[in-house]
Amino acid sequence: MNSQRPEPGTSMIQQWRKWDDSPHWRSDCVYLGSDMWGDWLGQPTGWESARPGYRFVAESPNVTLIPAGSTDHAVTVHRGHPRALRIYIDLAWDLRWTDAGSVTGIDMDLDVVRRVDARGTYVDDRDEWAEHSVRFGYPAAVMAHLEAVALDLEQRVRAQRAPFDDATADAWLDRLVSLGPVDPVDPR
Repeated sequence: MNSQRPEPGTSMIQQWRKWDDSPHWRSDCVYLGSDMWGDWLGQPTGWESARPGYRFVAESPNVTLIPAGSTDHAVTVHRGHPRALRIYIDLAWDLRWTDAGSVTGIDMDLDVVRRVDARGTYVDDRDEWAEHSVRFGYPAAVMAHLEAVALDLEQRVRAQRAPFDDATADAWLDRLVSLGPVDPVDPR
């Protein structure tokens, strides 16, 4: 795909959908730049994420890595989250940049989570994964691939190997905070 990245500091949208193409999470973000790991998006405190029937405002700054060469996950790292959330990895299908300069992908239910409390690192939403695999008819090959990816990511996050270490994301979180005021994309 020949999609162009926005200029660093540009507001943009990250749009998730479900397997049946129904809308899912839509998040206001700002493009921060790229490194050897991929492209980094930021969401300042107070910016919105919404899905049909639910909205929330970011309680802490967070950055999302769209990994280079991968279409099966996005890594979000939080700083100072009030519920001890540090890393939240959305397992995905067809995660990609669009020609319009936004990121889109299919949310595939499974998530890898790292909390900085006794809960530690774990794979989350297995119940939703099982329910949706029947409801949407996920192909067996897709399920096998994403289950293997989830287990691999869980181990890499637990080991805190880059880019799942604190230093890698903290540099991008610092960049997000240093941007100063940025307006989100036009309201919905």
